[in-house]
Amino acid sequence: MEFRPCIDIHNGKVKQIVGGSLNDAAAEENFVAAQDAAYFARLYGELGIRGGHVILLNGRGTPEYEATKAQALSALSAYPGGLQAGGGIAPDNAAEFIDAGASAVIVTSYVFREGRIDMERLKAMRASVGREKLVLDLSCRRKEDGAYYIVTDRWQKFTEQKLSTELLKELEAYAAEYLVHAVDVEGKQHGIEEEVAHILGAYEGLPVTYAGGVHSLEDIDILRQAGRGRVNVTIGSALDLFGGELKLADVLDRVNRQDSPL
Repeated sequence: MEFRPCIDIHNGKVKQIVGGSLNDAAAEENFVAAQDAAYFARLYGELGIRGGHVILLNGRGTPEYEATKAQALSALSAYPGGLQAGGGIAPDNAAEFIDAGASAVIVTSYVFREGRIDMERLKAMRASVGREKLVLDLSCRRKEDGAYYIVTDRWQKFTEQKLSTELLKELEAYAAEYLVHAVDVEGKQHGIEEEVAHILGAYEGLPVTYAGGVHSLEDIDILRQAGRGRVNVTIGSALDLFGGELKLADVLDRVNRQDSPL
């Protein structure tokens, strides 16, 4: 298990939002930072924390996108090679984020069309940056049948694709890593989605980062156990950097503890 930091940007500001509330018009906010995105990138760099992600939460083509993009590019430049970039990524703009300093780009919506994985688009995305610089965001929400389905378009559209170990194995040829937000608990600080963690923990392969609901040090232990020590963790709203009560130093200590339960 590793800690992976995050910088979420919405309307040109670093924010923490309630995941399921995000749409083209607005989002329910937990926290709006006074500092810019580059401040957090430099902090992560000083601490030597790598593998985190900068997420652009405004859609391409919206009036707010350019301000959000400018913040994202400044963060990547402030910590070159230390952060991944996601949100509206496609073959036509991926290189811009890599050139700005992203270690990899994160993609979901581009490779899903009409509710399914578009293999031609996935191949095009891989060809644009290379497999080693591609992270697939397989963020999911639960449906009435009890299964978790991949969601796209700022987590508002369900696909027909279930999150499963079989899917993770199938997509290994196209990416170097996975990022999975448990959207139903994202930003709510009510605890993790243990069933999602169990799915991810049953998978042995590429690095996987889980996000969603962590609000205590005990949640880190629960994730470690459910994820069999294989699943990395990112924390947003509960972290003291973003108005929460969890101190970053305590989180790093708990993640790195060798005696934590498995």
